[in-house]
Amino acid sequence: MLSAKKVSDSVITMTELVLPNYTNQLGNLLGGQLMHWIDICAALCASKHNQKVCVTASVDRIDFHHPIKLGEAVSLVASVNRVFKTSMEIGVKVFAESFLEGKRIHTNTAYLTFVAVDKDGKPTLAIEAIPESEDEKRRFDEALIRRENRLKDRTKQV
Repeated sequence: MLSAKKVSDSVITMTELVLPNYTNQLGNLLGGQLMHWIDICAALCASKHNQKVCVTASVDRIDFHHPIKLGEAVSLVASVNRVFKTSMEIGVKVFAESFLEGKRIHTNTAYLTFVAVDKDGKPTLAIEAIPESEDEKRRFDEALIRRENRLKDRTKQV
């Protein structure tokens, strides 16, 4: 089993078409449908990176910057931001693209925490992520800050 992998080796890109059954009365993509796609894309990224099943532990935030319209293509790009012991932060960027108008915009950002598990569903060591680009290194550093904030929030809730 590998002890480390490059961040770029685990990137997942999914593309979905916004169909009528995915929209609200305004013709915009339902937030819950987008959250479902985000979770799937992030889970694939985490599993690809760790070469084992990874389960969702938490969703930090999903920011909705722009509505996504019926008929647009939605591209989700997930990458490992940082690996801790058994958990890892996965970042997902969402883009909406209108092929008819030739426009592509960044619509959403999400941060999710996944845990690598063994065949019995018990947490197991995750494979380290090696950031190479400046953007990967920035996300690596920011992930630690978000993790510290998550852990602080957790102790406040108990």
